[in-house]
This record gives sequence, structure tokens and C-alpha cells, in this order.
Amino acid sequence: MNALIPGVGYKQGCNNKVVKIIHIVSGNAMGGAQRYALDICRHYSAEGHDVLALTRDAKAIDRHFREVGVALAHAPLRDYPDLFSSLTLSKLLKNSPQGATIVHVHRYRDALTAMAARRMAGRPDVGIVVTRHVAEKGKNNWLRRLIYRGVDAHICVSAMAKREFLSAWPHGRYPFDTARLHVLFNSRNIIPRREDIPAKGAVTAMFHGTLRPGKGLETLIEALGQLKDTRLRLKIVGTGDPDFVDALRRRSQALGIMDRIDWIRIAEDPMPLIASCHFGVLPSETPEAFGMANMEYMAAGRGQISTFNGAQSEYLRPGLTALKVAPGDADALAEAMRTLYADKELCRRMGQAAGERYDAILAWPGFITRLDEIYRGVASATLPPMA
Repeated sequence: MNALIPGVGYKQGCNNKVVKIIHIVSGNAMGGAQRYALDICRHYSAEGHDVLALTRDAKAIDRHFREVGVALAHAPLRDYPDLFSSLTLSKLLKNSPQGATIVHVHRYRDALTAMAARRMAGRPDVGIVVTRHVAEKGKNNWLRRLIYRGVDAHICVSAMAKREFLSAWPHGRYPFDTARLHVLFNSRNIIPRREDIPAKGAVTAMFHGTLRPGKGLETLIEALGQLKDTRLRLKIVGTGDPDFVDALRRRSQALGIMDRIDWIRIAEDPMPLIASCHFGVLPSETPEAFGMANMEYMAAGRGQISTFNGAQSEYLRPGLTALKVAPGDADALAEAMRTLYADKELCRRMGQAAGERYDAILAWPGFITRLDEIYRGVASATLPPMA
């Protein structure tokens, strides 16, 4: 089992302590941003902090937060303007104990909801933190500039995400204080269980994530079709648009490889499945701000084959922790898969190096220590001066 990591916390003895943490968790299904919020809430709840998740009353989301003892409240969390959600949050803020409260959001539209609620509640001690999970240029319209200025801390999940965000202002005339902008890699609130690669049975590669265009799944199917002379098996783990998934299945059938693919619709925790494979395959064709799946293979001590068209170069090392392939290149992907299929010792060495790299720059204790610092900095800025 993957165990919860005890954290550092800062409940006692700090003038800038945070007395309540509220995460606004939009969405109706568990994705990377929702799991990120869950891990943070679970950590602070276990540390004894007053933690609440504000959700859309989606069963697929709420169940996970209830299981770890995080309190829930509900609001529509629509696109802005969202007056009802602001009113709901303002009531929660009015009932919060005096002292710094952090509202942590994962979309700028939710930051606007939090800004309105803070004003309605008359609670200037409420700090707003947003994690930016995408690699997109900032929006330079009046509403977004207003939101950017009202946020107390912006967290980008990679340096690449930060660069893309700031590229909206190429001359450096930013509409907000860039001292509030931080880079913090994602992590998982687990102690990884690292197992040796399977010694018996077929060599198995694995993809996990949302099954959608841009993830390179069409290229992956084509690459596996070039490896009919091997016994390599592939796990494809995740859900997506039924029409897209059906198209992948039909292509697999046409290539004669359907019987070599295990289609696993959903995994509450992908880590046990990762432990059962030899290496990961993540041939994303859309640049990603941070690859949660990349990180999870590293955490499990597994090498991987990956494109490097997003932030991957910030945490993966080509040839050491991963084999690098070009996006959309089925021939190169097939050759990389053949290399790892034929060389279990290379798989083992890459997995060991990946685990060491994870421990050095991505493990939970380092992540939560840095997040503590950001929360404390926001608390220092929002609390009134000590008498």
C-alpha cells in the first residue's frame, strides 16, 4: 500500500499561521487538478488543520474527499459571473475563525468567485492562491488583469508553464506583482512502493491518463502494430470520449493487435498497475505544463518512453530516466519500445534512476514544505499587523 506522508505543518506558535484552508474543486470527475487538490486537503486534514473542499456536489469527486475525512460544501461553480457561488463561499468565510484563511483554486474563474466572496464577507485576511495547471499564454483583457491582481499567489506547475503565462506581456509590463508568481512541481501525497520489474510473464508497457486526442494514443497503437514479431503487451488505462476510444479499438483490431492490449477503464490508484508493468509509454503530442503520469512512473521506479514537447525536460533525463521520442513518430516510438522490450537490465537501471530523480525533486515532503512557505507568505501579507 502507498502510505500517507506526515507533513510539516505550522499550526502552533506562528504569527502568520493559517487557521482555515478551503479548496475550490471544480469538475465532475477526478483528473489531475482534482487529485492534486485531494492530496493537499488530505495532508492538511491529517495535520489537524481546518480544511474544507467546495465542490459541485459531484459524487465522483465528493466520495474521495469524504473517504479521507475532508469536510464538504457545495456550490454551482459555473463560469463567471457566478454570484450564487460567491454568496455561498462568503457565508463560509464569515463563519471562519478570525485569522488567515487560504482559498486555493485551480481556475481563474474560481479566483474571481473567491475575490467576490472575500469582499462580501468583509474578510481582508482571506488569501487567494491559484495553481495554474496549463501551459497557456495569459489573457490580457481587463477582467483577467483584475483577477491576476487580486490573487495573492500564483503557482505554476513548471518553469515552462510560467514562461507561457508571462508571454502575454513580451515587454515585461505585467499587470500584477511577479513576486507573487511561483514555480512548484506537482507531487503525490504517497510514500511510493517500489518493486522490481516483473521477472516472469510477458514484458508489459503501460499508458494511463485521459483517453483523448493529443495524448499520442493513435501513434501508440500504430507503433505496437510494428512490433508483431515480439510478445510485448500494452495496458491502456483510462476513460475518454466513447467515439474516440471506439476508433482506437477499431484501429487495433485492423492492425491485428487487439488481443495484445488490456483496456482498463479506470484505476482509482494507478500505482499498483504501474508496479505490474515494465515501463511507461507517454507519447503526448500536445505540450503539457506538467505530466502527472510521467511523475507517477518515476515515483514507482519505472523508466518510460516520453515526448519532450512540454515541461518533461525539467524533470526527466533523456537516456537516463526516459527514452525520448518525437511527437507523432510511430517508427521512433516502436523502436524505443523494442529497445526496452529487449533489455530488461536497461529497464531496471532506468527505473532506479527515475526513482532517485523523483526523490530528489518531486517527492511530497519537498512539495509540501514549499507550499507551506507560499501559504505562510500569503498569510503574512493578508493578516493585519500585530498590536
